[in-house]
Amino acid sequence: MENMEVQGRSKPPKPYREFKSGHPAVADAYEQLATAVRAAGPLTAREVALVKLGISMGARMEGAVHSHVRKALDDGVEPEAVEQVALLACPTIGFPNMMAALVWVRDVLRKSD
Repeated sequence: MENMEVQGRSKPPKPYREFKSGHPAVADAYEQLATAVRAAGPLTAREVALVKLGISMGARMEGAVHSHVRKALDDGVEPEAVEQVALLACPTIGFPNMMAALVWVRDVLRKSD
């Protein structure tokens, strides 16, 4: 998880805060890795947010989808674009998996209204 203490970022979920409190060195190393891979190429913050969201959907990781939707919104990605990522998944991961991802996206979008 990227350092979520940056201004404009939503607060990390409680389980991550508890993990970081109990294992600060591991959490710091993980955050440094996230920073390094983000900086390793030319993708914009928006592109990174959408790619990570798509990967999370394809891996069927509900918590990661929730997290990456929040991060994408924090990075200024429009809710419609976040939903489109789920729709784009349909031909690749199938309709049922796309529907699950869309539900996970909408879980977060409803909370951000």
